[in-house]
Amino acid sequence: MSHPTDGSHTFRGRYAKPVPTTNLIEADDFPEFEPFQEDAYTEATPRGHPPAGEPLSVQNVDMCQQINKPNHFTSAYDVENLVVRRGQEFVVRVTFSRPLTEGDEFQLEFLIGSNPSPSKGSLVVVAFGSQRGGPWSGQILEAQGESVTLGITPTPDAIVGKFRTYVAIVTGGGLQRTKRDTVTDLYLLFNAWCPEDPVFLPNEAERREYVLNDCGVIYQGSVGSVSERNWIYGQFERGILDACIYILDASRMPIYSRGDVTKLVRKGSAMINSQDDSGVLVGNWSDDYSMGHSPTSWTGSVKILLQYVNTGVPVCFAQCWVFAGVFNTFLRGLGLPARVVTNFSSAHDNTGNLKTDLIFKPDGTPDERNTRDSIWNYHCWNEVFMVRPDLPPGLGGWQVVDATPQETSDGHFRCGPASVAAIKEGLLCHPFDSGFVFAEVNSDVIFLKRDRYGNLSPYRVDKTHIGQAVLTQAVGSTAPMDITHMYKYPEGSAEDSRTAARAEEYGCQRDHSELADAQLSVVINADQCSLGQDLNLVVDFLNQGELPRTVHAHLAGSVIFYTGVTASHFKDQDFIVSVPAYQTERVMLKTTAQEYMPHLGSQLCLHFVVTGQADDQSVTAIKVIDLQTPRLTMMVNGQPQVQQEMFVTVSFTNPFNFSLQNVNLAMEGSGLMGVKTHYYSEINPQASISWKESFFPRLHGPRRLVAVMDCSNLRQVWGVVDVVISA
Repeated sequence: MSHPTDGSHTFRGRYAKPVPTTNLIEADDFPEFEPFQEDAYTEATPRGHPPAGEPLSVQNVDMCQQINKPNHFTSAYDVENLVVRRGQEFVVRVTFSRPLTEGDEFQLEFLIGSNPSPSKGSLVVVAFGSQRGGPWSGQILEAQGESVTLGITPTPDAIVGKFRTYVAIVTGGGLQRTKRDTVTDLYLLFNAWCPEDPVFLPNEAERREYVLNDCGVIYQGSVGSVSERNWIYGQFERGILDACIYILDASRMPIYSRGDVTKLVRKGSAMINSQDDSGVLVGNWSDDYSMGHSPTSWTGSVKILLQYVNTGVPVCFAQCWVFAGVFNTFLRGLGLPARVVTNFSSAHDNTGNLKTDLIFKPDGTPDERNTRDSIWNYHCWNEVFMVRPDLPPGLGGWQVVDATPQETSDGHFRCGPASVAAIKEGLLCHPFDSGFVFAEVNSDVIFLKRDRYGNLSPYRVDKTHIGQAVLTQAVGSTAPMDITHMYKYPEGSAEDSRTAARAEEYGCQRDHSELADAQLSVVINADQCSLGQDLNLVVDFLNQGELPRTVHAHLAGSVIFYTGVTASHFKDQDFIVSVPAYQTERVMLKTTAQEYMPHLGSQLCLHFVVTGQADDQSVTAIKVIDLQTPRLTMMVNGQPQVQQEMFVTVSFTNPFNFSLQNVNLAMEGSGLMGVKTHYYSEINPQASISWKESFFPRLHGPRRLVAVMDCSNLRQVWGVVDVVISA
């Protein structure tokens, strides 16, 4: 494992000691025997007779994992050391050389990072006897002969990370400590079960979903055609908890700040991307992934995080759902209640206002050269549930955090935490980045026509296109849950108008174009379409005027990235429509597979724009079509029991009339098997492949295996199989 450099030589002249920023590097601790430091003015104590009986010493320290882990909901962590949650008692059994007597005094010491300090919370003493200890509480639960069971309760705001544990016995001249023993190290996490912890989540079903669920569904596609991507979060897999701590070490976040949830998630948001701090993932939307892995090829977070830890180099490549999936692993791994959220028709406005400007040429075709703003088909971010003591009451709860590098926040590519409640109310004066998130879900789309001199004139404003739906995975289900109402009031309601006005007071400029009510409008509809099939667009022109209209219309078709950026333009079609007064005229426009297939590359998203001109009126409608891909077939057999051999078979038949080249398959399942891969140089048309792997389940209960197939001319092919493992 590579480690971030300490850089401690730079502290001199600024700090008395270097600021501790590393948790995983072994630190120099106190000596085994530490003599008391006598005050110069304290009288010397005369040397007396030694106490009767043999001196007390420690024979063994047992961290009682079999008791503590189930009580702290940490049994799933594939970690050799104890993992517990702050604000909740855990037990330690200490075996001494003899039974304790009334005069015996000892203490447990918990240290984290280098130069631990009681004032910073990185050195915590829990005393037993007459002396006073630190902020953590301790009690003797049971004493049986030489064995003593102790109850230790960390404070609910304690530092999160990996602690070293010592037992120190008070002797006549100092403290006699146990030797350094890595077996007694413990990991301390945030605690969603503790009412005093800022991340407390009252609902048990939500705690199990948002903290303990190690796989999930991330929603993609478009509003009318929502697709899903299964993602293995894998926060309990071997090495992942250390990876989460390593990310904080790499960020040089001070140890004593790691109990502050607001600071920690903000630092995590910056570190999951590599844009300016050598973080975990390199973003790439170019369609050229030759220097790494395609974003669509990942099955989950585990391989990414382990590669980052083992190399110390950012991992190539990611797009928004990969950033969100890995960030979710980081958050849940440290005990934070977190979920991945998808905003459909997400505005990315480069000018920081509430206007997304789409510019069209005089002939009605899209002016891509002069359009700077973009509308992402969808954008994935995360939410964390937490108290916000830095904000007014009522603004805690779910907070937006986003690791996808879009805009800088305080000089770094990061976003949040931004209160969802504040976004809904338009309270954009509160940190962090609430204005940016507000624009993502609330922008108006302004359609502008550009004349030959470059002048722009608005002809339509669409207030409903952006943020059409905000979805997340439902609790205890793989179905989507619509949480749009948490971000915004119903469009056109009095509350919505009040929120928009308040947002503008805080500097988010809105559109105030005064346009006459349009008598002519156009709408595009289409059924779902599979890759390789012909596509039928249903275009309805509605005339609400008293005069018939002749519309000179144009259809433009493009292959786009999901970010709304054009990858390839493949269709232009002019047509004329006569629309009687007060009637709707329907036009059927067919796009054949032969038209779009040569232009696809690895993209699966078609973008159609219909523009029309009738006398002095202009109309525009946009339709995004996500092409559906075939699925992998997965079958499991064998005895579904922990540590019993099982087999999974992945099969696929190429349904297309073209070969698939350089095909990579990957498969994994939390608590079942690590990432396995398989390569095929070519899969011919109508040819079938079958891949079989064995595995030994580690965890019981409902588990899921996910497989992904990825090649340069076909992406987004996946399969999933569920299995219930008995203990």
